[in-house]
Parts: sequence; structure tokens; C-alpha cells
Amino acid sequence: MSILVGNIRLPLEASEEDAFAAARKKCELSGSAVRRAHLYRASIDARRGRITRVLSVLLELDSADAEAAAVQRIGKPDVRLKKPVQEPVPTGTQRLEHRPVVVGFGPGGLFAAYVLAKNGYRPLVIERGQAIDSRDRAVEAFAAGGAFDPCSNIQFGEGGAGAYSDGKLTSRINDPLSEFVLRTFVAHGAPEEILCRAKPHIGTDILKQVVRRMREDIIRMGGEVRFGCALTGMIQRGGALAAAVVDGQELPCERLILAIGHSARDTFEQLHAQGVYFEPKPFSVGARIEHLQRDIDRGLFGKLAGHPALPPAEYTLSHRENGRACYSFCMCPGGQVVAAQSEPDSIVTNGMSYHARDGRNANSAIVVSVDPSDFPTADALGGVAFQRQIERQAFRVTGNYQAPCQRIGDFLDGTITRRAGKVRPTYPLGVQYGTLEGILPDFVVRQMQGGLRVFGRKIRGFDAADALLTGPETRTSSPVRITRLENRHSRQISGLIPCGEGAGYAGGILSAAVDGIGCAQEILQNFCPLEERRD
Repeated sequence: MSILVGNIRLPLEASEEDAFAAARKKCELSGSAVRRAHLYRASIDARRGRITRVLSVLLELDSADAEAAAVQRIGKPDVRLKKPVQEPVPTGTQRLEHRPVVVGFGPGGLFAAYVLAKNGYRPLVIERGQAIDSRDRAVEAFAAGGAFDPCSNIQFGEGGAGAYSDGKLTSRINDPLSEFVLRTFVAHGAPEEILCRAKPHIGTDILKQVVRRMREDIIRMGGEVRFGCALTGMIQRGGALAAAVVDGQELPCERLILAIGHSARDTFEQLHAQGVYFEPKPFSVGARIEHLQRDIDRGLFGKLAGHPALPPAEYTLSHRENGRACYSFCMCPGGQVVAAQSEPDSIVTNGMSYHARDGRNANSAIVVSVDPSDFPTADALGGVAFQRQIERQAFRVTGNYQAPCQRIGDFLDGTITRRAGKVRPTYPLGVQYGTLEGILPDFVVRQMQGGLRVFGRKIRGFDAADALLTGPETRTSSPVRITRLENRHSRQISGLIPCGEGAGYAGGILSAAVDGIGCAQEILQNFCPLEERRD
């Protein structure tokens, strides 16, 4: 038996042994009754001017007597039974005539393919972008001033958009499969610390290696991955999927997991034209804010900033006014702002950081919620049109792929920025100083101005004049939802399984991965593994 003991609050200097002793005390167990103890979650609480470690400890008990004693404590504050994670296993009996197809190789498609391959279903993965090494070269060439590749960039390619991010593994979902995702990452090279950190992250440098190893495992287990191939349509018969159309060629299949990501606009348009049901979805837009990381550390940790036991500080901020939210999103401690467009003649920003998070600047998105009533058209793809308007206007203003950039002081005063102060922009293609007004909608600008003033009262220096806004940030989540039924199939086409963030059912690496597993389980629960055959 394993029991989980939470809400253990200790001083910053406390050791793991101190945490284990506190856990045993809460459960009234002696040291000899515990076979093994280890940290399950660890976080820092810097609120109210005090900094403490907040820990959860997993205790594995050594005897029936210890288990009987522990049962008396389970259900009391901060003590609960820890059930083992159940891995997906095949239970279906129907026979698939063709391999299941997974379209898209971001977190949702990656984990869908991994679970299918691990259980003998030999999935075929179709990815419009390139493998991670080739993708790296395309991204680096563009950042150095080379040509933009619309098929292999920060949005498209092996690992999806998450491969060029902070590699955050936090989520609001409370699904036991989250632990399966984390353990799978660790098995493929991620640091073990992600298993116990309250806000785990891998970093783009390590995540790309993990994704590559998972792909190698998928192939070793009988799967196939085809890069540089795009879904261009599908064929249905009697309301059931009969084939995918890949670069104009028919590919027979009865099950297709559609994990195309939030930026596959051409695919959205093609599928919508073929009758796949889409609906517009709220998302958020704004810009990337940059501070010196040391200033954020001081703002959150005070005089303890720089303490060796403290990580680079990170924040989550929100403010609601006039029926809209302004909030921070995808905070990257010690990171950099990146060029994240997926179409030519447009500008999109995002943020990423390496595992060490040791860069000079901190960045996050400061964004404002938008909904279908804000979109220029009332159809299902109105959110795509809204994003494009902003992204293309930014390109028109600068005349190239340099991003518009404005100091916070000027942004709050409504004046034009002429030069940077102590905070220097990290956007790799260079910036043009000026104003974000005329690029972002007026209501977004006003809401951001109000939010920044509030955030400056929450974290000292957050609204400092020299902090920078580089924009626009428009890809916070998918602008559409590909509506699916309770069995995860599309409303119109049985066998088509919309998946992950692009389908509107996830919001980040972890939740997309869990959704990918759930989509794979639909196949495991209905079909038996494929026989060894050539097709």
C-alpha cells in the first residue's frame, strides 16, 4: 500500500528527511513501518512575505500492521490512498482492416501513436513538417534571416509547437493518466524531477531529445512516421470514414486520429469545406512581456532572491474587468521570445526557455480574452480571420519579419517607443520600436493597460517603464473546436477522432498528451491489435 501525505510546510532550508519525518508524524507511523519514502510534489509558496516549501510525500508501507494503522488516517486532512496508474491495454475484439492513422505529431498525436504502437496496432503517423533535426535547421535558418518555411517552423513539425516552448507540464486537468505521461517522458530521457515538481518543465532543449526517442520507440514497436506529408481531405461512405487523402493520394483507414494542432488553418478550411463540423471558440490575444529575470526574482522572493534553494521565479497573474480577463500565459523564466508564425508575411510571437532557465530575461504573454462576438465574420472560422488580421497588420507595420516592440511606460502612456532601456529584446529576428496600437484591437490595448497597472501592484516592478512588450501573441489556443461525440468521434464522420489542442480539447503539452491517450483508448477498447501482415 502507498499513501500520499500532502500540505507539509517546512522552512526553505529543510531537508527531504525532515519532510519524511513530518509525513510519518501526520500518519502516526514509526520509521520502521515505512519501506520507502520519496517526494511526490514540491513547490515554493512566496505569498504574504514568507517563503516556505510545500511538499507531498509518498509513503510505501512495510507490513500489514502498518497498513492497518494507516487506513485509520486515510480520509483525514492531507492523507489519502495512492492508487497505481493503470496503463491503457487492449480490450476490443473487432478487427481493423487497415492500420489506424494519426495525423499530426505534436503531444496529442505523439502519445496516441505511442500507446497504439506499444499495444500492437502499428499506427501510421502523417506529419506535414519535418523530423526534429531538419526542423531545427529550418527554424535556425529563419531566425538568422533566411527564408520562411511554411511547412517546417515553430508551429509545424515533429513535437508540435510544444517542442519550442518552455516544455511546461502543468495542467488544470486532474487525470490519473497525467502521471503516465510524465513517467513516459522520464523513460525517454526527461529529468526525474518532473515527477515531483508542482510545476514541472522539461525545457525545449531536452524535450526535443525526448520526442526523438519516443519516435524511435514507436517505429521499433511497429509504427511508421512519414514526414513532409499533409492531410488534404478524407473520403467517407455512409457517414463512416473510408480513407484519408494525403497529398492527393487515398490512404484507406477506418480510424483516423486528427491531432493537427491549433495552427493548421489550411486543414481546418479543407475539412470544413468537406462537411466536418467546426464551431468558433474563444481564445486570447496580446503580446509578450519581458523583464530582467533578476527583477522578477526580487519582486517575488524579496531579500531571499538568489538563494541557492530557490528556482528562477515564475508568476501567474490575472485581472477581470468589463467582462473580460487579462492574464499572464505561458511564463518562461530565463527564456526568450521566438518567432512563431505559420504563414508568410505575418508576425506571431511566443516564448520558450531551456531546461536551465538561465537566460537574462523572463517573458510571458499578457493576453486578453476574445470570443466569437469579436470576430470579423460569424462563421466557424471567424477566429482564424481575427488572428490573421492582427498578424498581417503587424507585418505591414514593420514591413518585414521584425516584430513591433514597445516599452511598458510608453504603452501605458500611449506614446511611441524610440529605443529600449535596460531590458533588451530577445526576439531573434530583431524588433522595430513603435507602438502596438493599430496592431492589436483597441479593446485589447485598453484591457492590457488596465491589467498591467493591477499586476504592478501585485509584483513590484512588473509595470516598470523599461519592461518590453513584443507582439503580437495570437496563438494561445485553437480558434476552433471540431465537435466530437461522447465516443470522441466527429459528429459527422464515424471513425474520425478529433484530438488535442487543435481540435479544441486541450490546452498545453500535458493535457494534449492525455487527450491523445484517450483517443487511442477508443481504438483499444473496440479493436484487437493488428495481425502481423503487410499492407
